[in-house]
Amino acid sequence: MIDFAALAVPGVQALRPYEPGKPVETLERELGIRDAVKLASNENPLGPSPRALESLRDVLGNLHLYPDGNGFALKQALAERHGVATPQIILGNGSNEILELMARTWLAPGRNAVFSQHAFAVYPLVVQAVSAEGRAAPALAATADQPFGHDLAAMAARVDADTRVVFVANPNNPTGTWLEAGALEAFVAQLPEETLVVVDEAYAEYVEAPGYPDATQWVERYPNLIVTRTFSKIHGLAGLRLGYSVSSTPVAELLNRVRQPFNVNSLAQVAGLAALADTEHVQKSVRVNREGLRQVGEGLDARGLDYIPSVGNFITFDVRRPPGAVYDALLREGVIVRPVANYGLPTHLRVTIGRAAENARFLLALDRVLAA
Repeated sequence: MIDFAALAVPGVQALRPYEPGKPVETLERELGIRDAVKLASNENPLGPSPRALESLRDVLGNLHLYPDGNGFALKQALAERHGVATPQIILGNGSNEILELMARTWLAPGRNAVFSQHAFAVYPLVVQAVSAEGRAAPALAATADQPFGHDLAAMAARVDADTRVVFVANPNNPTGTWLEAGALEAFVAQLPEETLVVVDEAYAEYVEAPGYPDATQWVERYPNLIVTRTFSKIHGLAGLRLGYSVSSTPVAELLNRVRQPFNVNSLAQVAGLAALADTEHVQKSVRVNREGLRQVGEGLDARGLDYIPSVGNFITFDVRRPPGAVYDALLREGVIVRPVANYGLPTHLRVTIGRAAENARFLLALDRVLAA
């Protein structure tokens, strides 16, 4: 038989696909259980904005029509939200697609991208897929103020003349660590002008820490800056796949050249527009997350388990052993969390913050699993 893998481009030959959190339906089918709870993929436990759901009902009859390929209405609303011009916005099939577009636009064999150890797994994937070099900078120590967080000095040291993209997640997934405004802007300012710097703010709306920056406000000062956001987290629209970037117009124009036609469907555009206006849902989501972070954090403290302090909607905690058995046992308890060994955290698991009852169920299930 033909070895099709050998015919693939070098980067793809060694590529391992991204592994998402296990779906509830899959777990219940495999184990024959019911009423499982998914706390694995950092989804909003409150679900979508009620306004978004209502808006979808009004457009279902138009599914035979192609969506607005330019996403005019949503881009206009996002531009107003961030105080930029509409051409500075690019819509994506999730912010994940924006990351992939950037790799296709600026990376190739002989070029490299820099990111932090323990950073979002998609960064090395999109880099490797285009056969570029990925450079992971060592993260901060476990004893640092931001345990396992981005070491900006170490990242800067890995930038050279062939570095075309630098990825910074703020806050970072899966650690939940964050960078304050002064340090992050100084890092952006010191990078070469020909190096694109991506600040990934997928969890920005959850952050309540003083000093946390909104990097979209810096794009006029730094033409090489790209900021990505998503509707998958606080807006609860993960199933519709919708994200966007804010950048200088010349950068956005290049991304638009490689963007696929009609990459964002009509339902996502309409729901995103409605969700953006539903500030009440966002505020409620922030409040539920704040209370949940406290509940889970106190629960882990009471059980003597170390965890990384998080400003996102998840907590990564240390089970002090290979976590596979703990993860599997939690599945049998009907609780889906996320292994993060592939992020270089070999004894940790990540749990999404849910509603109070879901958080309590996770902690009780963890008690049973650890006792066994």
